Amino acid sequence: MTALEKYNTRAAKVNSLLCVGLDPEYEKLPPEFSAQAEPQFEFNRRIIEETHPYAAAYKLNIAFYEARGDQGFRELKKSIDYLKQTYPDIPILCDAKRNEVINTSRQYAAALFDWFGFDGTTLNPYLGREPLQPFLERRDKACIILCRTSNPGAGEFQDLLVQSADSPGLPLWQMVAERVRDEWNANGNCMLVVGATYPAEMKKIREITGEMTFLVPGLGVQGGEVEAMVKAGLNKDGKGLICVSARGIIFAADPAAAARELRDQINAFR
Repeated sequence: MTALEKYNTRAAKVNSLLCVGLDPEYEKLPPEFSAQAEPQFEFNRRIIEETHPYAAAYKLNIAFYEARGDQGFRELKKSIDYLKQTYPDIPILCDAKRNEVINTSRQYAAALFDWFGFDGTTLNPYLGREPLQPFLERRDKACIILCRTSNPGAGEFQDLLVQSADSPGLPLWQMVAERVRDEWNANGNCMLVVGATYPAEMKKIREITGEMTFLVPGLGVQGGEVEAMVKAGLNKDGKGLICVSARGIIFAADPAAAARELRDQINAFR
């Protein structure tokens, strides 16, 4: 089963497009977790147990673990192993935004897919397709290419007009979407990162890419609106979105209620 098939199967099973971001910023952990020997893992386990009925996927941003060195990496691996053993049908995505020269990319792909065991990872298109081959050739894994990111400063480069033989000038995010659609997705394993904070661009990217699935950050704390995001981004099958919320769920007073509420809000507009 490919990563996309795994996600669509899980989404149908729990009637959800919600992806819970397991980003346990150490300084914000409640005292009952920060005092433990494996604080990030224990916190993640609690969040997983409370939110899994509503989660179609989990995404772990590697930065929150590598900041704690070898201990953080151990707790990241333990969190992934716990998910794989306890809820093996739920896709596990990495947010690492990797890309490098090809020999380095081979090592990144081996680490993320083979050692950690992620089902997919975010990738940076800036170096072009060639160094991404170690990721793209993995037919079973999701290659999630940055396209229109959710941060306020995204337009600094992504809105720049790019001239080509075929166009007098298109925004960079549109060029990325078209290039992934036409050239990088030969194995059908590409997705795009498209922020909920830019619904107009999301609508255009949906028109450009057809049924391709989007990883959608920016809901909740970052200000993305659920209705605008869903209406702009759904594909014709009522799917095509992996809607991420991290801080708004994991640091909520009741993570289960927060996950259920967001799942239901998303479904209300499907």
